[in-house]
Amino acid sequence: MTRTTPAVPLWLAHALRAQRGPVPWSAVVRGLLGGGPLLAAAVLAGRPTLGVVAAVGAMFAGINDRPGSRRASVSRIGTPALAGATGLLVGTSAGDHLPAVLLTLVLTGCGLVAGAVSALGPVGSAVGIQLLVGTAVGAGMPLPDPGWQRALALLAGAAWLLLLRLALPTPGSLAGDSRRDFRFDGERHAVAGVYEAVAALLDATGTPTALARRAALTAALDHAQDALAGPRLRRYAGSAAERRLHARYAALPLAEAATALAWAGETVPARASEGPRRLAAAVRGGTPAGPLPAPSRSAPALRALDEALLRAAVAFDRADGGDLHTRRRSRTALARTLLGTRGQEYGLRVALCFGASAAVAQALYQARWYGQHEHWYWLPVTAVFLVKPDLGPLASRVLNRAAGTVLGALLFAGFAAVLPHPGGLIALVAVSGALIPVAARHFAAQTTVVTVLVLALVMAGGEPQASVARIGETLLACAIVLVVGHLPMPVRRGGALRSRLTEAGHAAHAYLTHVLDGTGDRAVRWTLRREAYRTLAEARGAIALASAELPALARHADGADDFAALLELLVDTTTACAVQLDDTGRLDARHAERLAELRDALDRRREHLGVRLPELPVGG
Repeated sequence: MTRTTPAVPLWLAHALRAQRGPVPWSAVVRGLLGGGPLLAAAVLAGRPTLGVVAAVGAMFAGINDRPGSRRASVSRIGTPALAGATGLLVGTSAGDHLPAVLLTLVLTGCGLVAGAVSALGPVGSAVGIQLLVGTAVGAGMPLPDPGWQRALALLAGAAWLLLLRLALPTPGSLAGDSRRDFRFDGERHAVAGVYEAVAALLDATGTPTALARRAALTAALDHAQDALAGPRLRRYAGSAAERRLHARYAALPLAEAATALAWAGETVPARASEGPRRLAAAVRGGTPAGPLPAPSRSAPALRALDEALLRAAVAFDRADGGDLHTRRRSRTALARTLLGTRGQEYGLRVALCFGASAAVAQALYQARWYGQHEHWYWLPVTAVFLVKPDLGPLASRVLNRAAGTVLGALLFAGFAAVLPHPGGLIALVAVSGALIPVAARHFAAQTTVVTVLVLALVMAGGEPQASVARIGETLLACAIVLVVGHLPMPVRRGGALRSRLTEAGHAAHAYLTHVLDGTGDRAVRWTLRREAYRTLAEARGAIALASAELPALARHADGADDFAALLELLVDTTTACAVQLDDTGRLDARHAERLAELRDALDRRREHLGVRLPELPVGG
């Protein structure tokens, strides 16, 4: 296939790209009710500085308040908030008792830990960010309140936003038969989304869009599993409504059959997608499945689809829960990620950027860059957001952060000149909190809103207007991160990417081995299949980010996308083999030949990338 060079470089195209979707009105309302009221209450109580910290906690909780189930939001919001409070305690204590050199070393060590933790996933990334932000604010933003009170205020702000997330219903969740169970509307929409993704894949079989629809199905399954597997006090679902919803998550056999049909590349009858769509509507409305379309059993995958539809219809009438087919990561696996290539690469780069920015900030403070006040936190805090690789490619982060900060600082300077104090600042904090969920679609827009919000908070806490200084510090942080981001490291460049490809390869190998062994344990097979597709999706995301770096860094991702595409074909082929074995008990020549071709192609490419994989079995 001939590739054309894009008119706009990938690193610039990524910086200009924005997400799309409907306005999350429920999140907007929560943002409006978050930091603003907390700051107002603190001002009325005569403790404005604690109100500032509480509003910062609510702001970060709003940033971490992503779509999904209410229960999953507990870990997404609560765990980073605990890390932020810990960082605030550490930073306050270190800033009060340590000289500049030792303080810089402590902050650098915190950066090393936070960077390694970020390798664990999205929640780990949020934990790392809030740990470092809390540390920098504690050390570089002296306030009259004791450290423990500031930590409690930060937790209180996050807890307030979390309480709003758990207690307020979303629009439309109080209508229809599901009005009594609005607590599970996030899980309900996630499960319905899986059935809709299955229907979309069935419609796309035999067309060029089938591969994209299969990727969308993987994303829907990941989202549903995360929503249903959120933290709980009990091991199993505790209410009848939740057990019924778990039982209705019976989409894995349907997804397997739809993937096999897409792999075959032949169009299917239009009525094949009607069944999954009716199941999706039943999940959203909390109604029975109702009649399903007549079966079409002319091929093994169609027979598997009809059987899966029948099992799903039976499951809809039960309320005894169901298996999510997820595999918990062992402590050994977590430690391997923290101490492995990904943790080392993230940790070293974050430590260097955070430590260097803290050292420069303290030097500027000694030189009276900040004027009469003692607040030097902005430079290291900005570096934290710029250095995190999971937030986007380096060039994109730097461009968007610089543009957003400049625009936000200029907007705030205008607002500060006309708004009354403190009432106008409180209103500005409330409005900015409401805009965060909408601005999250683009990093520059989010930076603009957060800059306005933070500048309003620090002025409400007694700091003079400092928009020009904030612009200068942001540009300086951009320069630091750009330099450090291109420095040679003790670990091999692209090691984190190769680590993800290796994980995806091992998951694909485990799935293929289980299918070809013919044990017949479908529960284990579906768990392995989910693991294979999830790790592949994570690798694909990492490749997309690495490819959008500046050319000096992007070259380390050369060939990774082709290797991931081969792994994806291997997992799709394995799924087709599983359906074939279920139907006939043996593989036909087409499946065996395709497996052999993929094994040879992967063997040729893995040596070039440095990806270590076990020998792939081939069925006969």
